[in-house]
Amino acid sequence: MDDEPEAVELVEFNLRQAGFDVVAAADGTDALKKARSVLPSLIVLDLMLPEIDGLEICKLLRRDSATARIPIIMLTAKAAEIDRIIGLELGADDYVTKPFSPRELILRIRKILDRGRNQGDEVDRMVFRELLIDLPRHLVSWRGKNIELTATEFKLLTVLAQRKGRVQSRDQLLRDVWEYNSLIDTRTVDTHMRRLREKLGPAAKFLDTVRGVGYRFVVT
Repeated sequence: MDDEPEAVELVEFNLRQAGFDVVAAADGTDALKKARSVLPSLIVLDLMLPEIDGLEICKLLRRDSATARIPIIMLTAKAAEIDRIIGLELGADDYVTKPFSPRELILRIRKILDRGRNQGDEVDRMVFRELLIDLPRHLVSWRGKNIELTATEFKLLTVLAQRKGRVQSRDQLLRDVWEYNSLIDTRTVDTHMRRLREKLGPAAKFLDTVRGVGYRFVVT
C-alpha cells in the first residue's frame, strides 16, 4: 500500500519473486477496504497515502478485531524519530525507511511471519495467577478476558515470561524478538513495551523496568 506507483511496482515485483501473493492498493481508502476484505497475513503500509494516511489506517486496523492482529510494516520516507515512534505506538510491528533494500524488506517480512508460526516450541501454556499465555492459540487473557496483541507484542511478552526473573537487555530483546543482529534504535523496544503495558492493564504489574538495563517478567 503506497502512494507512488513505482514503489508499489517495486515492492510487488520483489515480493512475488520471493513467493508471496500480493494485493496492492494506491490510496488509503482502497487499502483499508482491501485489508478488511482480504485479511492478509501481513501489511506493508506507506505513511503518505492520499485520502487516508497510513497512520490513520494503522489506527483503524488495530481497532477492528478482524484486523487487529495482522502484522504491519511501515514503509516510509519519513525517517524522523517521531514518525517512527508514532507508527509503533499506533500498532505497527516494524518500519523500513525509503530508500530501502527489497532484500531487507523481505527479510523483515519473513521474520515477522515466522514469529507467529514458531510460538509454542517450548511450553504450550503459561499461567501466572490470573494471567494466561496460550502459545498454540496465540492467546493472552486476564481473569478470563482476552487481550488482543499483535504478533510482535505476543512474542515480546512470551520471551519475557519464559525467562521470568531474568533481566533482558534491549539489545537482547531486539535479537530474540525482532531477530535483528545489526544495530537499530533500541527505543523500538521501549515503544512496544509501553504499548504492551497499556493493553495488559492490571496484568502489566508482571513487567518490570530495570533502569539503564532493560526489562524482566516478575511474579511476586
